[in-house]
Amino acid sequence: MTTSLQQGLKRVTIEPVTRVEGHGKVSLLLDENNNVKQARLHIVEFRGFERFVQGRPYWEVPVLVQRLCGICPVSHHLCAAKAMDMIVGADKLTPTGEKMRRLMHYGQTLQSHALHFFHLVSPDLLFGFESPVEKRHVIAVATDPRFADLAVQGVMMRKYGQELIKATAGKKIHGTGAIPGGINKNLTIEERDGFLKDLDQMMTWAESALKLCKDYTSEHLEELADFGSFPSNHLSIVREDGAMDLYNGNLRAIDADGNKIIDGVEPKDYAKVIQEEVRSWSYMKFPFLTKIGPKDGWYRVGPLARVNTCDFIDTPKAEAERKEFMELGGGKPVNVTMAYHWARMIETLHSVEKIKELLHDKDLQGEELTTKGERREEGMGILEAPRGTLFHHYKVNEDDQVVMANLIVSTTNNNEPMNRAVQKVAAQKINGKPEITDPLLNNIEVAIRAYDPCLSCATHAMGRMPLIVELFDSNGDLMERKVKQ
Repeated sequence: MTTSLQQGLKRVTIEPVTRVEGHGKVSLLLDENNNVKQARLHIVEFRGFERFVQGRPYWEVPVLVQRLCGICPVSHHLCAAKAMDMIVGADKLTPTGEKMRRLMHYGQTLQSHALHFFHLVSPDLLFGFESPVEKRHVIAVATDPRFADLAVQGVMMRKYGQELIKATAGKKIHGTGAIPGGINKNLTIEERDGFLKDLDQMMTWAESALKLCKDYTSEHLEELADFGSFPSNHLSIVREDGAMDLYNGNLRAIDADGNKIIDGVEPKDYAKVIQEEVRSWSYMKFPFLTKIGPKDGWYRVGPLARVNTCDFIDTPKAEAERKEFMELGGGKPVNVTMAYHWARMIETLHSVEKIKELLHDKDLQGEELTTKGERREEGMGILEAPRGTLFHHYKVNEDDQVVMANLIVSTTNNNEPMNRAVQKVAAQKINGKPEITDPLLNNIEVAIRAYDPCLSCATHAMGRMPLIVELFDSNGDLMERKVKQ
């Protein structure tokens, strides 16, 4: 949509941004020669979960907060449970409790990455960034004889991950498996054997999807290297020995040259190293590293960041692929935005390897499911959701009620990078063009989709929003207006 503005500028709007979770729009301000003067990704929905949970008993929180999303509820479920572990003094879970949670988490990562790659992104890679509208969806992939098998793989890989979630959390969506101090069920032998039966097929499909991503990126590297790309900081959690760990670890951030900015920061100390900024045109906050400041302290999270920040991956096939991936950076972190997809498929392979490892672990049939210790009034949980580093922070009063909640969601961490990608691609593809066409604008959406944003999860606000009530008569004229701050 195009509208005229004063001072010779016009606004072009992409609304909604498609093939992402949640609702957002892009606005471009262009001069008379169609040069981009401003480009922004706006998050136009508001979710108030940080307020909703206040007053609720702390043990309800892991179930409540996952209602933020139907795509990545497991991530919020587990992260909130980790925060509540601190509240109940469960500093170390039982082996069964931790490993069941990890199995749930890797099942979530597998299904989420499969959904994003096969359903949401594959049309861009298979048909081209400027393909006609009728090609920009998974049905076009499924009905094309060349790619029909890919659509089936995506459905079946997601199904496998969802079944793992059901077996560990009780339901595929919005389960109840993780509770403060542990888990509420173990994995039966029958459930285990059912998953082992299909595991080799999952491995084969994960390897083939990874090859597709790797080959595509390598073949188009000259074009992709500058497509919405820029040097950036990267942040994730890593294990104490430097390994990638999607479930547990301490914070590490590196700069565009690979130098460590922070390292070994425990979850309880996250607020010492990360702050959040708000801007008037978005409901999504802008986090930054305190040490550097808001101007240059922004960072990327997610698969690209995790592969860049870790020293190694502790599963053999994924580690071999990581080493090949890192060659793109020539000894430095990889800052190619479209390489997110390649990194995402490395994590998919890693998830399958970890699922195999866990399914053969007898601790999953253990009977000790929970533990607890000294009660506390504050808890923080951090894990790596499919889309990036996720923070949950809660304070609880003596009556067991939540009195403070702060969530820094994966997509929120990527807010500034996504806006920079939008600005760069808009300038690259639109500046000076005589006509702004729909295929040109789809390039901007392609850059956003590389981050796999979950916009519903990421929409929060600082301060208070006013309540506005307006009364109109039958002619549509305003009769009365009340505002409560």
